[in-house]
Amino acid sequence: MPTAKRIPEDLPFVVRPSLRKRALSLGLVTLVIGLVMTCPIGLAASSEGGGAGLLFIIPVVMLVFAVPVGLQLWLVSSGGPVLALGPAGLWIKTRPTRGQAIWLPWELVERIYLRRWGLEKMLCVKPRDPRVGSGLGAFTALDSGMQQAFFGTGFTATVNHADRSEDEIMRAVVGYAAGRCRVG
Repeated sequence: MPTAKRIPEDLPFVVRPSLRKRALSLGLVTLVIGLVMTCPIGLAASSEGGGAGLLFIIPVVMLVFAVPVGLQLWLVSSGGPVLALGPAGLWIKTRPTRGQAIWLPWELVERIYLRRWGLEKMLCVKPRDPRVGSGLGAFTALDSGMQQAFFGTGFTATVNHADRSEDEIMRAVVGYAAGRCRVG
């Protein structure tokens, strides 16, 4: 199967990650976790009269969460499109972050379906031949193995953190697949 470092953007339907949507959801999760962690610290500090120490601890705890969230945002959003569809087939990323993509002609796709894990809703592409995607490197094999465990396939693309709506993406998949694979 042909691979590329980034998904080509010359196909009729291209899906890119939405930095705004992902930042909003990760920011809210980080805020909730930060508040849950700092509230007990604040209560302990205020009951012992250590209010000045509280002013130092809360920003440090928030920073501990902000750094990995920022790194995650950069990794996911800077790798280019996550999916591209055309009459002959589709390009899909082989890794959830930056990395390569693979071309799958419609005839090699067995099934396309949606699966949710936590806050993430993914479009999952299952090839007819399970060997498709082997030999793409150690990091890809690690990422693909984890995706296989969660989603049933190593080829996934976000639908709820994308620049297009889930309905628009699924209509395009059904239209371009044109009955050559099972969708749903």
